[in-house]
Amino acid sequence: MSIWVVFKLIGSLALLMFGMKSMSDSLQKMAGPQLRHVLGAMTSNRFTGVLTGMFVTAAVQSSTATTLMTVSFVNAGLLTLIQAISVIMGAHIGTTVTAWIMSLVFSFNITDFVYPAFFLGIILIYMKKHRMLGDFLFGVAFLFLGLGTLKATGQDMVMNDTSGAISAFFENFNDDNIWNSFFFLVIGTVLTLCVQSSAAIMAITMTLCSMGVLHIDQGIMLVLGENIGTTITSNIVAMGANTQARRAAFAHLSINVLGVIWVLILLQPFFSLVCQIVGFDRDMPASAPGFAVKASMVLAAFHSAFNVSNTLLLIWFVPQIERFVCKVIKSHGQEEDEDARLHFITGGLMKTPELSVLEAQKEIRLFAERTQRMFGMVQELVEEKDNDKFAKLFSRIEKYEGISDNMEIEIAKYLDNVSNGHLSDDTKATIRAMLREISELESIGDACYNIARTLNRRMRSREDFTAEQHSHLHQMMALADDALSQMNNMLYGRRDRYDINRSFNLENEINNYRNQLRSQNINDVNEHKYTYFIGTMYMDIVSECERLGDYVVNVVEARMNTRQRNA
Repeated sequence: MSIWVVFKLIGSLALLMFGMKSMSDSLQKMAGPQLRHVLGAMTSNRFTGVLTGMFVTAAVQSSTATTLMTVSFVNAGLLTLIQAISVIMGAHIGTTVTAWIMSLVFSFNITDFVYPAFFLGIILIYMKKHRMLGDFLFGVAFLFLGLGTLKATGQDMVMNDTSGAISAFFENFNDDNIWNSFFFLVIGTVLTLCVQSSAAIMAITMTLCSMGVLHIDQGIMLVLGENIGTTITSNIVAMGANTQARRAAFAHLSINVLGVIWVLILLQPFFSLVCQIVGFDRDMPASAPGFAVKASMVLAAFHSAFNVSNTLLLIWFVPQIERFVCKVIKSHGQEEDEDARLHFITGGLMKTPELSVLEAQKEIRLFAERTQRMFGMVQELVEEKDNDKFAKLFSRIEKYEGISDNMEIEIAKYLDNVSNGHLSDDTKATIRAMLREISELESIGDACYNIARTLNRRMRSREDFTAEQHSHLHQMMALADDALSQMNNMLYGRRDRYDINRSFNLENEINNYRNQLRSQNINDVNEHKYTYFIGTMYMDIVSECERLGDYVVNVVEARMNTRQRNA
Protein backbone atom coordinates (compact mmCIF):
# COMPACT_ATOMS: atom_id res chain seq x y z
CA MET A 1 0.00 0.00 0.00
CA SER A 2 1.59 3.28 -1.16
CA ILE A 3 1.96 6.38 0.96
CA TRP A 4 -0.36 8.17 -1.48
CA VAL A 5 -3.21 5.77 -0.65
CA VAL A 6 -2.62 6.32 3.07
CA PHE A 7 -2.88 10.08 2.59
CA LYS A 8 -6.06 9.65 0.57
CA LEU A 9 -7.59 7.58 3.37
CA ILE A 10 -6.59 10.08 6.04
CA GLY A 11 -7.76 12.99 3.89
CA SER A 12 -11.15 11.41 3.19
CA LEU A 13 -11.62 10.82 6.93
CA ALA A 14 -10.69 14.45 7.57
CA LEU A 15 -13.29 15.57 5.00
CA LEU A 16 -15.89 13.31 6.61
CA MET A 17 -15.21 14.62 10.13
CA PHE A 18 -15.08 18.24 8.97
CA GLY A 19 -18.37 17.80 7.13
CA MET A 20 -20.04 16.29 10.21
CA LYS A 21 -18.76 19.11 12.41
CA SER A 22 -19.77 21.86 9.94
CA MET A 23 -23.22 20.36 9.48
CA SER A 24 -23.77 19.96 13.22
CA ASP A 25 -22.47 23.45 14.06
CA SER A 26 -24.67 25.13 11.45
CA LEU A 27 -27.74 23.23 12.64
CA GLN A 28 -27.01 24.27 16.22
CA LYS A 29 -26.68 27.90 15.16
CA MET A 30 -29.93 27.78 13.22
CA ALA A 31 -31.87 26.08 16.00
CA GLY A 32 -29.81 26.93 19.12
CA PRO A 33 -32.45 28.87 21.14
CA GLN A 34 -35.19 26.42 20.12
CA LEU A 35 -33.05 23.44 21.16
CA ARG A 36 -32.40 25.06 24.54
CA HIS A 37 -36.13 25.48 25.00
CA VAL A 38 -36.86 21.90 23.95
CA LEU A 39 -34.22 20.44 26.29
CA GLY A 40 -35.41 22.61 29.16
CA ALA A 41 -39.15 22.09 28.69
CA MET A 42 -39.66 18.57 27.29
CA THR A 43 -38.07 16.46 29.99
CA SER A 44 -40.91 16.22 32.49
CA ASN A 45 -40.57 12.41 32.67
CA ARG A 46 -38.25 9.73 31.36
CA PHE A 47 -40.33 9.01 28.25
CA THR A 48 -40.56 12.61 27.07
CA GLY A 49 -36.85 12.88 27.91
CA VAL A 50 -36.09 10.03 25.49
CA LEU A 51 -38.18 11.69 22.77
CA THR A 52 -36.36 14.97 23.42
CA GLY A 53 -32.95 13.32 23.08
CA MET A 54 -34.06 11.64 19.83
CA PHE A 55 -35.40 14.91 18.39
CA VAL A 56 -32.39 17.04 19.29
CA THR A 57 -29.83 14.46 18.10
CA ALA A 58 -31.66 13.92 14.82
CA ALA A 59 -31.77 17.71 14.40
CA VAL A 60 -28.06 18.36 15.00
CA GLN A 61 -26.82 14.99 13.67
CA SER A 62 -24.47 14.51 16.61
CA SER A 63 -25.07 12.48 19.74
CA THR A 64 -21.88 13.99 21.16
CA ALA A 65 -23.34 17.49 20.80
CA THR A 66 -26.59 16.42 22.47
CA THR A 67 -24.74 14.69 25.29
CA LEU A 68 -22.53 17.74 25.85
CA MET A 69 -25.63 19.94 25.88
CA THR A 70 -27.20 17.62 28.45
CA VAL A 71 -24.08 17.53 30.64
CA SER A 72 -23.92 21.33 30.38
CA PHE A 73 -27.56 21.59 31.49
CA VAL A 74 -26.92 19.30 34.44
CA ASN A 75 -23.81 21.30 35.31
CA ALA A 76 -25.92 24.48 35.23
CA GLY A 77 -28.66 22.91 37.36
CA LEU A 78 -31.24 23.12 34.55
CA LEU A 79 -31.78 19.36 34.35
CA THR A 80 -31.89 16.73 37.06
CA LEU A 81 -29.76 13.62 36.75
CA ILE A 82 -32.81 11.42 36.02
CA GLN A 83 -33.91 13.79 33.24
CA ALA A 84 -30.40 13.80 31.79
CA ILE A 85 -30.21 9.98 31.73
CA SER A 86 -33.44 9.74 29.71
CA VAL A 87 -32.26 12.44 27.26
CA ILE A 88 -28.98 10.57 26.76
CA MET A 89 -30.92 7.36 26.02
CA GLY A 90 -32.88 9.22 23.37
CA ALA A 91 -29.65 10.60 21.91
CA HIS A 92 -28.45 7.03 21.37
CA ILE A 93 -31.48 6.40 19.15
CA GLY A 94 -31.21 9.74 17.35
CA THR A 95 -27.59 9.15 16.37
CA THR A 96 -28.54 6.03 14.38
CA VAL A 97 -29.86 8.34 11.64
CA THR A 98 -26.24 9.13 10.75
CA ALA A 99 -25.51 5.47 9.96
CA TRP A 100 -28.49 5.30 7.61
CA ILE A 101 -27.30 8.46 5.83
CA MET A 102 -23.90 6.83 5.36
CA SER A 103 -25.49 3.68 3.94
CA LEU A 104 -26.86 5.83 1.09
CA VAL A 105 -23.30 6.12 -0.26
CA PHE A 106 -23.34 2.38 -1.02
CA SER A 107 -26.79 2.53 -2.64
CA PHE A 108 -25.91 5.03 -5.39
CA ASN A 109 -23.14 7.45 -6.33
CA ILE A 110 -23.85 10.18 -3.80
CA THR A 111 -20.87 12.25 -4.95
CA ASP A 112 -22.90 13.28 -8.05
CA PHE A 113 -24.88 15.57 -5.74
CA VAL A 114 -21.83 17.01 -3.95
CA TYR A 115 -20.78 19.66 -6.42
CA PRO A 116 -24.25 21.16 -6.96
CA ALA A 117 -24.47 21.37 -3.14
CA PHE A 118 -21.13 23.22 -3.03
CA PHE A 119 -22.34 25.63 -5.73
CA LEU A 120 -25.66 26.34 -4.01
CA GLY A 121 -23.94 26.56 -0.63
CA ILE A 122 -21.48 29.26 -1.71
CA ILE A 123 -24.34 31.32 -3.18
CA LEU A 124 -26.24 31.12 0.12
CA ILE A 125 -23.12 31.99 2.13
CA TYR A 126 -22.66 35.21 0.16
CA MET A 127 -26.35 35.96 0.73
CA LYS A 128 -25.81 36.88 4.39
CA LYS A 129 -29.45 36.27 5.27
CA HIS A 130 -29.07 32.54 4.47
CA ARG A 131 -25.43 32.08 5.46
CA MET A 132 -26.13 29.37 8.05
CA LEU A 133 -28.09 27.33 5.49
CA GLY A 134 -25.11 27.65 3.14
CA ASP A 135 -22.79 26.43 5.91
CA PHE A 136 -25.11 23.45 6.39
CA LEU A 137 -25.02 22.56 2.69
CA PHE A 138 -21.23 22.84 2.68
CA GLY A 139 -21.10 20.49 5.67
CA VAL A 140 -23.36 17.95 3.95
CA ALA A 141 -21.31 18.19 0.75
CA PHE A 142 -18.02 17.66 2.59
CA LEU A 143 -19.58 14.73 4.49
CA PHE A 144 -20.65 12.94 1.30
CA LEU A 145 -17.45 13.85 -0.53
CA GLY A 146 -15.46 12.33 2.32
CA LEU A 147 -17.63 9.19 2.32
CA GLY A 148 -17.42 8.84 -1.46
CA THR A 149 -13.66 9.31 -1.46
CA LEU A 150 -13.26 6.84 1.40
CA LYS A 151 -15.34 4.27 -0.48
CA ALA A 152 -13.43 4.75 -3.75
CA THR A 153 -10.03 4.71 -2.04
CA GLY A 154 -10.92 1.55 -0.15
CA GLN A 155 -12.00 -0.20 -3.35
CA ASP A 156 -8.80 0.84 -5.15
CA MET A 157 -6.73 -0.31 -2.20
CA VAL A 158 -8.31 -3.78 -2.25
CA MET A 159 -8.11 -4.11 -6.04
CA ASN A 160 -4.42 -3.15 -6.03
CA ASP A 161 -3.65 -5.47 -3.12
CA THR A 162 -2.15 -8.14 -5.35
CA SER A 163 -0.35 -9.83 -2.48
CA GLY A 164 -3.58 -10.17 -0.49
CA ALA A 165 -1.91 -8.77 2.64
CA ILE A 166 -4.96 -6.79 3.73
CA SER A 167 -7.40 -9.68 3.37
CA ALA A 168 -4.92 -12.04 5.02
CA PHE A 169 -4.63 -9.78 8.06
CA PHE A 170 -8.37 -9.81 8.72
CA GLU A 171 -8.63 -13.52 7.94
CA ASN A 172 -6.41 -14.16 10.98
CA PHE A 173 -9.38 -13.08 13.09
CA ASN A 174 -12.11 -14.96 11.23
CA ASP A 175 -12.33 -17.77 13.77
CA ASP A 176 -15.57 -17.59 15.70
CA ASN A 177 -14.24 -17.29 19.24
CA ILE A 178 -14.63 -14.86 22.10
CA TRP A 179 -11.08 -13.47 21.85
CA ASN A 180 -11.45 -12.37 18.23
CA SER A 181 -14.78 -10.74 19.04
CA PHE A 182 -13.26 -9.01 22.05
CA PHE A 183 -10.35 -7.81 19.89
CA PHE A 184 -12.64 -5.97 17.45
CA LEU A 185 -14.76 -4.64 20.31
CA VAL A 186 -11.64 -3.07 21.85
CA ILE A 187 -10.40 -1.82 18.45
CA GLY A 188 -13.74 -0.08 17.84
CA THR A 189 -13.62 1.53 21.28
CA VAL A 190 -10.00 2.68 21.00
CA LEU A 191 -10.34 4.04 17.44
CA THR A 192 -13.48 6.00 18.36
CA LEU A 193 -11.75 7.35 21.44
CA CYS A 194 -8.72 8.44 19.38
CA VAL A 195 -10.68 9.95 16.50
CA GLN A 196 -13.42 11.38 18.76
CA SER A 197 -15.98 10.55 16.08
CA SER A 198 -18.09 7.39 16.00
CA ALA A 199 -19.35 8.49 12.56
CA ALA A 200 -15.86 8.29 11.09
CA ILE A 201 -15.26 4.77 12.46
CA MET A 202 -18.73 3.71 11.31
CA ALA A 203 -17.82 4.91 7.81
CA ILE A 204 -14.58 2.86 7.87
CA THR A 205 -16.49 -0.19 9.14
CA MET A 206 -19.09 0.08 6.37
CA THR A 207 -16.39 0.52 3.75
CA LEU A 208 -14.39 -2.54 4.87
CA CYS A 209 -17.48 -4.73 5.23
CA SER A 210 -18.97 -3.65 1.88
CA MET A 211 -15.73 -4.68 0.11
CA GLY A 212 -15.69 -8.05 1.84
CA VAL A 213 -12.34 -7.35 3.49
CA LEU A 214 -13.94 -7.39 6.93
CA HIS A 215 -16.50 -10.08 7.80
CA ILE A 216 -19.86 -8.74 8.87
CA ASP A 217 -19.53 -10.45 12.28
CA GLN A 218 -16.33 -8.49 12.88
CA GLY A 219 -18.08 -5.34 11.67
CA ILE A 220 -20.84 -5.54 14.26
CA MET A 221 -18.24 -5.91 17.02
CA LEU A 222 -16.62 -2.70 15.78
CA VAL A 223 -20.06 -1.05 15.90
CA LEU A 224 -20.51 -2.12 19.52
CA GLY A 225 -17.03 -0.81 20.33
CA GLU A 226 -17.93 2.51 18.69
CA ASN A 227 -20.94 2.79 20.99
CA ILE A 228 -18.65 2.57 24.01
CA GLY A 229 -15.90 4.79 22.57
CA THR A 230 -18.28 7.65 21.77
CA THR A 231 -19.21 7.96 25.46
CA ILE A 232 -15.64 8.82 26.45
CA THR A 233 -15.87 12.37 25.03
CA SER A 234 -18.53 13.53 27.47
CA ASN A 235 -16.63 11.97 30.39
CA ILE A 236 -13.44 13.82 29.41
CA VAL A 237 -15.33 17.12 29.08
CA ALA A 238 -17.16 16.61 32.39
CA MET A 239 -13.93 16.10 34.36
CA GLY A 240 -13.86 19.82 35.18
CA ALA A 241 -17.58 20.06 35.90
CA ASN A 242 -19.57 19.58 39.10
CA THR A 243 -20.56 16.26 40.63
CA GLN A 244 -23.95 15.99 38.92
CA ALA A 245 -22.47 16.67 35.49
CA ARG A 246 -19.81 13.98 36.03
CA ARG A 247 -22.55 11.58 37.07
CA ALA A 248 -24.53 12.35 33.89
CA ALA A 249 -21.46 11.67 31.76
CA PHE A 250 -20.75 8.43 33.64
CA ALA A 251 -24.39 7.39 33.17
CA HIS A 252 -23.82 7.82 29.43
CA LEU A 253 -20.92 5.35 29.60
CA SER A 254 -22.80 2.95 31.91
CA ILE A 255 -25.85 2.75 29.64
CA ASN A 256 -23.81 1.72 26.61
CA VAL A 257 -21.59 -0.69 28.54
CA LEU A 258 -24.67 -2.39 30.02
CA GLY A 259 -26.17 -2.55 26.53
CA VAL A 260 -23.06 -4.15 25.06
CA ILE A 261 -22.99 -6.73 27.87
CA TRP A 262 -26.54 -7.95 27.34
CA VAL A 263 -26.35 -7.86 23.54
CA LEU A 264 -23.14 -9.94 23.62
CA ILE A 265 -25.01 -12.60 25.62
CA LEU A 266 -27.81 -12.67 23.00
CA LEU A 267 -25.65 -11.70 20.02
CA GLN A 268 -26.31 -14.62 17.65
CA PRO A 269 -30.14 -14.66 17.83
CA PHE A 270 -30.24 -10.86 17.96
CA PHE A 271 -28.03 -10.38 14.89
CA SER A 272 -29.76 -13.20 13.01
CA LEU A 273 -33.07 -11.41 13.52
CA VAL A 274 -31.61 -8.16 12.17
CA CYS A 275 -30.19 -9.98 9.13
CA GLN A 276 -33.57 -11.62 8.54
CA ILE A 277 -35.35 -8.25 8.63
CA VAL A 278 -32.88 -6.65 6.21
CA GLY A 279 -32.73 -9.73 4.01
CA PHE A 280 -29.00 -10.26 4.35
CA ASP A 281 -27.30 -13.66 4.13
CA ARG A 282 -24.25 -13.75 6.42
CA ASP A 283 -22.61 -16.28 4.08
CA MET A 284 -23.17 -14.15 0.97
CA PRO A 285 -19.90 -13.74 -0.98
CA ALA A 286 -18.55 -10.23 -1.47
CA SER A 287 -18.71 -10.68 -5.22
CA ALA A 288 -22.49 -11.23 -5.14
CA PRO A 289 -24.62 -8.46 -6.72
CA GLY A 290 -25.85 -5.92 -4.17
CA PHE A 291 -23.51 -7.17 -1.45
CA ALA A 292 -22.10 -3.70 -0.67
CA VAL A 293 -25.58 -2.20 -0.29
CA LYS A 294 -26.85 -5.05 1.89
CA ALA A 295 -23.72 -5.03 4.09
CA SER A 296 -23.98 -1.32 4.77
CA MET A 297 -27.72 -1.59 5.46
CA VAL A 298 -27.32 -4.47 7.90
CA LEU A 299 -24.70 -2.50 9.88
CA ALA A 300 -27.01 0.54 10.02
CA ALA A 301 -29.92 -1.71 11.00
CA PHE A 302 -27.89 -3.44 13.71
CA HIS A 303 -26.79 -0.04 15.07
CA SER A 304 -30.42 1.11 15.22
CA ALA A 305 -31.77 -2.14 16.63
CA PHE A 306 -29.12 -2.21 19.35
CA ASN A 307 -29.73 1.37 20.52
CA VAL A 308 -33.53 1.15 20.33
CA SER A 309 -33.60 -2.18 22.18
CA ASN A 310 -31.13 -0.95 24.80
CA THR A 311 -33.25 2.15 25.45
CA LEU A 312 -36.51 0.18 25.64
CA LEU A 313 -34.89 -2.19 28.12
CA LEU A 314 -33.03 0.27 30.37
CA ILE A 315 -35.62 3.05 30.46
CA TRP A 316 -37.44 1.10 33.18
CA PHE A 317 -34.29 1.15 35.32
CA VAL A 318 -33.45 4.87 35.20
CA PRO A 319 -33.80 5.32 39.00
CA GLN A 320 -31.51 2.34 39.57
CA ILE A 321 -28.95 3.75 37.11
CA GLU A 322 -29.10 7.07 38.93
CA ARG A 323 -28.42 5.38 42.28
CA PHE A 324 -25.55 3.40 40.75
CA VAL A 325 -23.74 6.44 39.32
CA CYS A 326 -24.31 8.35 42.56
CA LYS A 327 -22.62 5.54 44.48
CA VAL A 328 -19.67 5.42 42.09
CA ILE A 329 -19.19 9.22 41.89
CA LYS A 330 -19.64 10.57 45.38
CA SER A 331 -20.13 14.23 46.22
CA HIS A 332 -17.21 16.01 47.88
CA GLY A 333 -17.82 18.42 50.69
CA GLN A 334 -15.64 21.16 49.27
CA GLU A 335 -17.85 21.32 46.18
CA GLU A 336 -20.74 22.37 48.35
CA ASP A 337 -18.76 25.25 49.84
CA GLU A 338 -20.27 28.16 47.96
CA ASP A 339 -17.35 30.43 48.79
CA ALA A 340 -14.71 28.16 47.26
CA ARG A 341 -15.24 28.47 43.51
CA LEU A 342 -17.64 28.97 40.64
CA HIS A 343 -20.30 26.28 40.53
CA PHE A 344 -21.80 26.18 37.10
CA ILE A 345 -19.24 27.19 34.48
CA THR A 346 -16.07 25.35 33.56
CA GLY A 347 -13.57 25.84 30.77
CA GLY A 348 -14.17 22.29 29.56
CA LEU A 349 -17.73 22.78 28.36
CA MET A 350 -16.96 24.94 25.35
CA LYS A 351 -17.98 22.59 22.53
CA THR A 352 -21.53 23.97 22.40
CA PRO A 353 -21.04 27.74 22.81
CA GLU A 354 -24.70 28.61 22.24
CA LEU A 355 -25.65 26.43 25.20
CA SER A 356 -22.68 27.45 27.34
CA VAL A 357 -24.43 30.82 27.72
CA LEU A 358 -26.98 29.08 29.94
CA GLU A 359 -24.24 28.01 32.33
CA ALA A 360 -23.06 31.60 32.61
CA GLN A 361 -26.64 32.74 33.25
CA LYS A 362 -26.91 30.25 36.11
CA GLU A 363 -23.62 31.54 37.53
CA ILE A 364 -24.89 35.12 37.29
CA ARG A 365 -27.96 34.13 39.30
CA LEU A 366 -25.69 32.70 41.97
CA PHE A 367 -23.59 35.89 41.81
CA ALA A 368 -26.73 37.98 42.41
CA GLU A 369 -27.79 35.76 45.32
CA ARG A 370 -24.37 36.20 46.92
CA THR A 371 -24.53 39.98 46.63
CA GLN A 372 -27.87 40.01 48.44
CA ARG A 373 -26.48 37.65 51.07
CA MET A 374 -23.53 40.02 51.45
CA PHE A 375 -25.92 42.96 51.91
CA GLY A 376 -27.75 40.96 54.58
CA MET A 377 -24.46 40.68 56.49
CA VAL A 378 -24.02 44.45 56.20
CA GLN A 379 -27.46 44.93 57.74
CA GLU A 380 -26.39 42.69 60.63
CA LEU A 381 -23.19 44.72 60.98
CA VAL A 382 -25.16 47.93 61.59
CA GLU A 383 -26.75 46.44 64.70
CA GLU A 384 -23.73 44.48 65.99
CA LYS A 385 -22.26 45.87 69.24
CA ASP A 386 -19.91 43.05 70.29
CA ASN A 387 -16.35 43.72 69.06
CA ASP A 388 -15.42 40.08 68.40
CA LYS A 389 -18.63 39.27 66.55
CA PHE A 390 -18.32 42.53 64.60
CA ALA A 391 -14.76 41.64 63.55
CA LYS A 392 -15.76 38.14 62.40
CA LEU A 393 -18.71 39.48 60.42
CA PHE A 394 -16.59 42.23 58.84
CA SER A 395 -13.96 39.64 57.88
CA ARG A 396 -16.65 37.53 56.24
CA ILE A 397 -17.87 40.55 54.25
CA GLU A 398 -14.28 41.18 53.12
CA LYS A 399 -14.11 37.58 51.93
CA TYR A 400 -17.34 37.99 49.98
CA GLU A 401 -15.97 41.14 48.36
CA GLY A 402 -12.97 39.16 47.12
CA ILE A 403 -15.31 36.46 45.83
CA SER A 404 -17.36 39.12 44.05
CA ASP A 405 -14.27 40.49 42.26
CA ASN A 406 -13.17 36.97 41.28
CA MET A 407 -16.61 36.00 39.98
CA GLU A 408 -16.76 39.05 37.73
CA ILE A 409 -13.36 38.24 36.23
CA GLU A 410 -13.99 34.52 35.80
CA ILE A 411 -17.48 34.90 34.28
CA ALA A 412 -16.20 37.63 31.95
CA LYS A 413 -13.34 35.36 30.80
CA TYR A 414 -15.78 32.52 30.23
CA LEU A 415 -18.14 34.72 28.21
CA ASP A 416 -15.19 36.01 26.20
CA ASN A 417 -14.25 32.42 25.32
CA VAL A 418 -17.85 31.60 24.44
CA SER A 419 -18.10 34.67 22.19
CA ASN A 420 -15.22 33.29 20.09
CA GLY A 421 -17.51 30.49 18.90
CA HIS A 422 -20.11 30.55 16.14
CA LEU A 423 -23.05 32.38 17.70
CA SER A 424 -26.36 33.76 16.53
CA ASP A 425 -26.89 37.54 16.69
CA ASP A 426 -29.34 37.14 19.59
CA THR A 427 -26.80 35.17 21.59
CA LYS A 428 -24.10 37.77 20.93
CA ALA A 429 -26.44 40.49 22.22
CA THR A 430 -27.22 38.33 25.26
CA ILE A 431 -23.51 38.01 26.05
CA ARG A 432 -23.06 41.79 25.86
CA ALA A 433 -25.96 42.24 28.28
CA MET A 434 -24.53 39.59 30.62
CA LEU A 435 -21.16 41.37 30.71
CA ARG A 436 -22.99 44.51 31.81
CA GLU A 437 -24.89 42.52 34.45
CA ILE A 438 -21.76 41.09 36.06
CA SER A 439 -20.10 44.52 36.09
CA GLU A 440 -23.08 46.00 37.92
CA LEU A 441 -23.29 43.05 40.32
CA GLU A 442 -19.62 43.53 41.20
CA SER A 443 -20.40 47.21 41.86
CA ILE A 444 -23.15 46.10 44.26
CA GLY A 445 -20.53 44.03 46.07
CA ASP A 446 -18.26 47.09 46.21
CA ALA A 447 -21.11 49.19 47.65
CA CYS A 448 -21.71 46.57 50.36
CA TYR A 449 -18.01 46.52 51.23
CA ASN A 450 -17.85 50.33 51.34
CA ILE A 451 -20.73 50.39 53.82
CA ALA A 452 -18.96 47.74 55.92
CA ARG A 453 -15.74 49.78 55.91
CA THR A 454 -17.66 52.86 57.05
CA LEU A 455 -19.22 50.87 59.87
CA ASN A 456 -15.78 49.54 60.79
CA ARG A 457 -14.46 53.11 61.11
CA ARG A 458 -17.43 53.98 63.30
CA MET A 459 -16.77 50.94 65.48
CA ARG A 460 -13.11 51.90 65.93
CA SER A 461 -14.08 55.48 66.83
CA ARG A 462 -16.30 54.12 69.63
CA GLU A 463 -19.06 56.50 68.56
CA ASP A 464 -22.51 55.33 67.58
CA PHE A 465 -25.47 56.46 65.58
CA THR A 466 -28.50 57.85 67.36
CA ALA A 467 -31.66 55.77 67.65
CA GLU A 468 -33.25 57.94 64.95
CA GLN A 469 -30.31 57.38 62.62
CA HIS A 470 -30.51 53.63 63.24
CA SER A 471 -34.18 53.75 62.33
CA HIS A 472 -33.49 55.69 59.13
CA LEU A 473 -30.65 53.35 58.12
CA HIS A 474 -32.87 50.35 58.78
CA GLN A 475 -35.57 51.81 56.52
CA MET A 476 -33.11 52.74 53.75
CA MET A 477 -31.52 49.29 53.85
CA ALA A 478 -34.94 47.65 53.77
CA LEU A 479 -35.67 49.51 50.52
CA ALA A 480 -32.30 48.46 49.06
CA ASP A 481 -32.86 44.84 50.12
CA ASP A 482 -36.30 44.90 48.52
CA ALA A 483 -34.71 46.13 45.30
CA LEU A 484 -32.19 43.26 45.44
CA SER A 485 -35.02 40.78 45.96
CA GLN A 486 -36.87 42.11 42.92
CA MET A 487 -33.68 41.83 40.89
CA ASN A 488 -33.11 38.20 41.93
CA ASN A 489 -36.72 37.28 41.17
CA MET A 490 -36.30 38.77 37.71
CA LEU A 491 -33.02 36.92 37.05
CA TYR A 492 -34.77 33.65 37.90
CA GLY A 493 -37.60 34.54 35.50
CA ARG A 494 -40.37 34.16 38.07
CA ARG A 495 -42.91 36.22 36.15
CA ASP A 496 -45.63 35.71 38.74
CA ARG A 497 -43.39 37.00 41.55
CA TYR A 498 -41.94 40.22 40.21
CA ASP A 499 -42.94 43.40 38.45
CA ILE A 500 -40.24 45.19 36.48
CA ASN A 501 -41.84 48.57 37.15
CA ARG A 502 -41.50 47.95 40.87
CA SER A 503 -37.70 47.98 40.51
CA PHE A 504 -37.86 51.46 38.99
CA ASN A 505 -40.34 52.62 41.61
CA LEU A 506 -38.08 51.35 44.40
CA GLU A 507 -35.13 53.21 42.88
CA ASN A 508 -37.16 56.43 42.91
CA GLU A 509 -38.16 55.79 46.54
CA ILE A 510 -34.51 55.29 47.48
CA ASN A 511 -33.48 58.51 45.69
CA ASN A 512 -36.22 60.53 47.36
CA TYR A 513 -35.45 59.09 50.79
CA ARG A 514 -31.73 59.83 50.31
CA ASN A 515 -32.55 63.47 49.48
CA GLN A 516 -34.81 63.71 52.51
CA LEU A 517 -32.16 62.26 54.85
CA ARG A 518 -29.48 64.52 53.40
CA SER A 519 -31.49 67.66 54.18
CA GLN A 520 -32.40 66.37 57.64
CA ASN A 521 -28.76 65.46 58.35
CA ILE A 522 -27.62 69.04 57.71
CA ASN A 523 -30.22 70.34 60.15
CA ASP A 524 -29.41 67.72 62.80
CA VAL A 525 -25.66 68.48 62.65
CA ASN A 526 -26.37 72.20 62.95
CA GLU A 527 -28.58 71.50 65.95
CA HIS A 528 -25.77 69.39 67.50
CA LYS A 529 -27.90 66.24 67.75
CA TYR A 530 -24.75 64.30 66.81
CA THR A 531 -21.22 65.13 65.70
CA TYR A 532 -20.21 66.06 62.17
CA PHE A 533 -18.04 62.90 62.07
CA ILE A 534 -21.03 60.64 62.76
CA GLY A 535 -23.16 62.63 60.33
CA THR A 536 -20.57 62.13 57.57
CA MET A 537 -20.41 58.36 58.06
CA TYR A 538 -24.19 58.23 58.32
CA MET A 539 -24.58 59.95 54.92
CA ASP A 540 -21.82 57.82 53.41
CA ILE A 541 -23.91 54.75 54.18
CA VAL A 542 -27.10 56.37 52.87
CA SER A 543 -25.33 57.39 49.65
CA GLU A 544 -23.90 53.89 49.12
CA CYS A 545 -27.40 52.45 49.51
CA GLU A 546 -28.63 54.90 46.87
CA ARG A 547 -25.79 53.89 44.52
CA LEU A 548 -26.60 50.23 45.17
CA GLY A 549 -30.16 50.94 44.01
CA ASP A 550 -28.77 52.42 40.79
CA TYR A 551 -26.67 49.34 40.15
CA VAL A 552 -29.73 47.13 40.68
CA VAL A 553 -31.70 49.11 38.09
CA ASN A 554 -28.82 48.74 35.64
CA VAL A 555 -28.94 44.95 36.03
CA VAL A 556 -32.72 44.99 35.52
CA GLU A 557 -32.39 47.14 32.39
CA ALA A 558 -29.71 44.86 30.91
CA ARG A 559 -31.82 41.75 31.43
CA MET A 560 -35.06 43.43 30.33
CA ASN A 561 -33.52 44.61 27.05
CA THR A 562 -32.30 41.07 26.37
CA ARG A 563 -35.80 39.66 26.89
CA GLN A 564 -37.31 42.26 24.59
CA ARG A 565 -34.87 41.29 21.84
CA ASN A 566 -35.63 37.59 22.26
CA ALA A 567 -39.38 38.08 22.50
